Amino acid sequence: MATLPLSAATGGMTGKSAARPLASLPPVLLLLALLLAAAPAAAEQQVPLVLWSSSDDLWAPLENAHEGHITTDIQLSSYLDPALEKGPRNVLLFLQEKLSMEDFTAYGGVFGNKQDSAFSNLENALELAPSSLILPSVDWYAASTLTSYLKEKLGASPLHVDQTTLRELKLNDTLPALLLLRLPYTTSSGLMAAKEVLTGNDEIIGQVMSTLKSEGVPYTAILTAVRPSRVVRDLSLVSGGLGRHLLGEDEPLAPSPPHLPPVSYNDTEPRILFWAQNFTVTYNKELRDLTALTFGTPTLNLSGSSWNSSFAQLVLTYENLFGPLLTIKFILSSHFYPVSARSWFTMDRLEIHTNNSVVVFNSSHITAPSIYSFHCQYVSTERSKEGLLMSSPSSSAWHVTFQNFQIQAFNLSGGNFSYASDCASFFSPGIWMGLVSSLIMLFIFTYGLHMILNLKTMDRFDDHKGSTLSVPLME
Repeated sequence: MATLPLSAATGGMTGKSAARPLASLPPVLLLLALLLAAAPAAAEQQVPLVLWSSSDDLWAPLENAHEGHITTDIQLSSYLDPALEKGPRNVLLFLQEKLSMEDFTAYGGVFGNKQDSAFSNLENALELAPSSLILPSVDWYAASTLTSYLKEKLGASPLHVDQTTLRELKLNDTLPALLLLRLPYTTSSGLMAAKEVLTGNDEIIGQVMSTLKSEGVPYTAILTAVRPSRVVRDLSLVSGGLGRHLLGEDEPLAPSPPHLPPVSYNDTEPRILFWAQNFTVTYNKELRDLTALTFGTPTLNLSGSSWNSSFAQLVLTYENLFGPLLTIKFILSSHFYPVSARSWFTMDRLEIHTNNSVVVFNSSHITAPSIYSFHCQYVSTERSKEGLLMSSPSSSAWHVTFQNFQIQAFNLSGGNFSYASDCASFFSPGIWMGLVSSLIMLFIFTYGLHMILNLKTMDRFDDHKGSTLSVPLME
């Protein structure tokens, strides 16, 4: 977006002045802005923060703003206090998983092509808002405590919502409300390019703003991130390549494999998403790769799929594969658990239908909170590889393997995967080996130190000039 990189170069701007396109800067200032935004030291500990409101004159122009200025927690509270005291009592917090100024520089259409910007709705909201404030560099600690700060100031607990549940809420300006919308983020090495995710997040912001505008609800909106991102340099942004750099010449990049979109089941809107980097099925040692037949194929047969708020079924049908028809079903369900006070979804089983026979794989370990997606690097039916799909003895001839598996059937946001709950545990085998080895070494050290401390010197010695020392025996 053009406005945010501009504020990075000027230390932050307010109101309508923040809408000046970055492309209109002189070339020297434009280069300086890009270099400042791309500096590694500035991206490791700070995140941007954007505020806008439906009320007028909530923020005065920034004082002592300069390049490289970092907003501390005290300064941030001085900006937020007027908005919470004089502004609307409905506060909307868009909390993205990761965000840095590099994202706006790389994907904001800063070269004058606003149609290619991933932040068009955010830019439009800032231009139309009576009050706005852009802080390009906020201390990471200050941003991480923002939710608890707003909770204390408003006297209201944060309510996790999405664009669907927001329409069902009855908001007014008499009772304070803190609405929290979490937005995902992924790098270009993930399931989809970072620009696609940022564009989906921007669409969510646009839908929420349209809902509030249609209902006439006064609001103050905040966009920031949990932690800074590290944008991978995209060589396509510079025509002709980057050539020779300060520290040497880059190695030629290997061509990346084509990106295949996930399988999406829609009724009135996207309901179920499924993706895998590699998808194979084996029957009687005959292996077939279904990746190209499943992802990015508009003719994929999804008939038989269904969805409601507590049950989902994704049905994939293939012709002339291990018989006339091969059908693979993913059965998922969502339940509310009072102990955790939240809903969790579980992939109950995976079914293979072929030649009038059914093979069932139980998959109760594939589970996550309903507001998240589930992701696992390796999902398989092979017990030797600790697969998450458990088969019955009758299905030993069948094997299904997914690499980089991800699925979500509830609470989809804009047709994109939500934040992923990964199957990898915190204590990996390497961590356990390190802990056990450290304990063994600590035991050896302690035992050796104990032995040294218990050494005793002799208190009697022979005198070669005198008589031989004799020690009487005790009888």
